[in-house]
Amino acid sequence: MSALLENDVVAQLETGLRRPALFRPARRRMNGLEQVADLASQTLGNLRRNKLRSFLTLFGIAWGIASLVLMSALSDGFRQGQRKNMRQIGDNIVFVFGGVTEEQAGGQRAGRFVRLRQSDLALVRANCPDVDVAAPEFKNHNVAARSSTNSGRFLTVGVSPDYLKLRTLPVESGRHISAADVQQARRVAVLGASVRKQLFEKNPRPFGERIQLNNLPYEVVGLMGEKEQNSSYDGWDNDKILIPESALLRDLPPDRAVYAEGRLNGFLYRPVSTARWEQAQAQVRATLGRVHGFQPQDKGALRLFDSVESAQMFDSIFDATEIFLAVVALVTLSLGGVGVMNTMMMAVAERTHEIGLKKALGATSRRILADFFLEGLLLALLAGIGGLVLVLTLAALVNSLPLPAMFSGLPVHWKTTLLASFALGLTAVCAALPPARRAASLTPVEALRFER
Repeated sequence: MSALLENDVVAQLETGLRRPALFRPARRRMNGLEQVADLASQTLGNLRRNKLRSFLTLFGIAWGIASLVLMSALSDGFRQGQRKNMRQIGDNIVFVFGGVTEEQAGGQRAGRFVRLRQSDLALVRANCPDVDVAAPEFKNHNVAARSSTNSGRFLTVGVSPDYLKLRTLPVESGRHISAADVQQARRVAVLGASVRKQLFEKNPRPFGERIQLNNLPYEVVGLMGEKEQNSSYDGWDNDKILIPESALLRDLPPDRAVYAEGRLNGFLYRPVSTARWEQAQAQVRATLGRVHGFQPQDKGALRLFDSVESAQMFDSIFDATEIFLAVVALVTLSLGGVGVMNTMMMAVAERTHEIGLKKALGATSRRILADFFLEGLLLALLAGIGGLVLVLTLAALVNSLPLPAMFSGLPVHWKTTLLASFALGLTAVCAALPPARRAASLTPVEALRFER
């Protein structure tokens, strides 16, 4: 038995002296760069010897890192798409409409209709310091429009400079409704893209042309560009005609008796900042409550659509989704780390005799620990870098394609990349350290007598 062990040791010594990866005391000490190259060569050799196992191990880490970055980018893409879609109507705006009271106040019964008036807007501007801009909304849903070649019925909106600051209604060519137009109640009009196509099918730039709105002549001064919308509260902006609010009240009021009394369908406002939206809403409710005799906490008295509140609600939904997806990705990454640990454990078992030879020839436990630890670390880092390259390539490809309105592509932020790198480093260390400690703890006699 001792003769067989002696022959085995001699054979492994002869083999070890021929292999560059083993400890070589007779040669000069390798510098740091040579040690890294030697370690990389040894790691790649182990990968080549066990191709399927190495591929599955690398795939587990790569997919874990890729899924962590990809899921975060996917959630961010939908989040930004939702915000972009909401900005098609207006950025951080609040719509206010009259409602029905649900509580008794000031001796008045519940169930009363609250009808807003134009004078309410002046009170809001004077008594609500957290309201930045406020504007009334005047519109007629059934205006007959006619050009020299075609006709139709369209929603016509009376606008002012303040209203245009709130609503996203950009002019692609020509000019917009100005303050002078409003002051002088000029009969000028800006056409939505669909309105222009219907009234002036063969004329893409009908500036200076006359259209008849309820048989009253209006001059076309501007054209809105084609808008992609999938939500609206009163109709698509492509199907609208914009005119000065003073001209609409004079020429095209939907109900002359209502407008003669100074009533409003509703108004819009924007808070001074997104951080002050709650204070602005409370101030508006308190101001209108004093005038119309309802409690500020009576939610039914005013119907509000607050885009800031809606955006925060969507953000919380996307945050929860992103956390869930990140946890799933981290679980996948941890499974990849288990794969690396298993691969390195098997490498320790396969190379136990090699460890014994190294220690017999003078290698310290610290050197054995460093060799196997760095080998496992390199294996995990190679897979992780491959995963990052894969997801960055995929993101660049997707972002170069035409994207739908509700999706803004796959934005990869540096914070996500930093988090993924930290998770990769932690996984690599946790996966490589146990096998390295096991290899370093073997004694030369145990290692050389080990039988697989």
